[in-house]
Amino acid sequence: MKRKQGYGLAVLLRGTAACRTAPRQPPPLPQRSQPLSTTSPTPGPLQGLRVLDLTRVLAGPFATMALGDLGADVIKIEHPQRGDDTRAWGPPFVGGESAYFLSVNRNKRSVGVDFKQSEGLEIVRRLASESDVLIENFLPGKLEKAGLGYDVLSELNPRLIYCSITGFGSDGIAAQRPGYDVIMQGMYGLMSITGSPSDEGGEPAKTGVAMVDLATGLFAHGAILAALHGRHQTGRGQKIDCSLMETQLACLVNIGQNWLLGATTEAKRWGTAHESIVPYQAFKCKDGKYMIGAGNDKQFEKLAVAVGMPELSQDPRFRTNKDRTEHRKILINLLQTFFSTKTRVELDAIFKAMGGLPYGPLRNIGEAFQDAQAQHRKMVVKVPHPTIGELPLAGLPVKYSSTKPSIRRAPPLLGQHTEEVLQECLGYTVDDVQRLRKAKIVC
Repeated sequence: MKRKQGYGLAVLLRGTAACRTAPRQPPPLPQRSQPLSTTSPTPGPLQGLRVLDLTRVLAGPFATMALGDLGADVIKIEHPQRGDDTRAWGPPFVGGESAYFLSVNRNKRSVGVDFKQSEGLEIVRRLASESDVLIENFLPGKLEKAGLGYDVLSELNPRLIYCSITGFGSDGIAAQRPGYDVIMQGMYGLMSITGSPSDEGGEPAKTGVAMVDLATGLFAHGAILAALHGRHQTGRGQKIDCSLMETQLACLVNIGQNWLLGATTEAKRWGTAHESIVPYQAFKCKDGKYMIGAGNDKQFEKLAVAVGMPELSQDPRFRTNKDRTEHRKILINLLQTFFSTKTRVELDAIFKAMGGLPYGPLRNIGEAFQDAQAQHRKMVVKVPHPTIGELPLAGLPVKYSSTKPSIRRAPPLLGQHTEEVLQECLGYTVDDVQRLRKAKIVC
């Protein structure tokens, strides 16, 4: 896609006193109509798209990593001294970098810039004028006060897609509250249905990874792609408003719908089991635990045969899923007598031979990544990193037949690409960048 040419300085600097009184005029934008080249072995579906990433921690970086994997040129704006919060979230640290930061920041270029200073603000505004997408996760109103709100930037760049991720939404009585994933899990229902079984006195638990953040990032990623399609039709960008709170409520799916339909009892925790499907849980076996799921009556028939109790599927207590949920404890105890006599490998062989039944052992993280199917699908990849050497990363979860995504860049060091981006995108000279570094405006 063709990229817009430079804006006049008067337009670029309109909107904040800090910019209007900047002591030094920036160089003009370089004239170019082609997107920056990438090191991608194949052009991803978003090649030529530029994303200005002002997000930190997880939801936003997860969304921008997904866009970067698809070929977009993602420019990550970071504080020049601290960087993204997750750079300090450890241990573990490897080569001076935290595993947390490494997990969600590949395929990005890091620019360290302090946009509280007028020349730093000028840099971010000019990058926004040359970008297709801007995504941020500051408290509502904070970027507006800084001169980086949607109203100002959409005047500079009417085609800009501006995506905000917040804890509670951009308006309302809780809009100014900061929000982390675990707070949303607790406040909006997920933690109340996650953990050891309520009937056994189990306590609520958070999910092992920050699923509210991750789901919000995926919603934001999808919304950005939809807005880009809308721009093809209208020629204009728009603002997107995502929040952790709304994502969490939307992701309650069937449990939330039960309540909306007037459920007479409050939802509870089931451990590995399922409220509405039986059997659908982990069983203890000789060397660990093993998951089985019979999602319909036909699958239950197969399970009954596989465990050597074919009569179970004809027992009036277990004939239908409704029957099985009503007689859950009796059925689970019967099945447990079989699982207790087998190892995970033996159970794999039994259920593989039966076919048509979902099954699998409970594995730890190492076992999961070493799984033969995961290896076959290239879910572990290695990329060169400047301080770590060969860096293993989780692979691409979606495969394309032609415009293939790729991992072209390792997660960046703080400010690794500042000079490169300022020169290529904004026409700064080496001397310009050195002066800004000395002033601690960039790193």
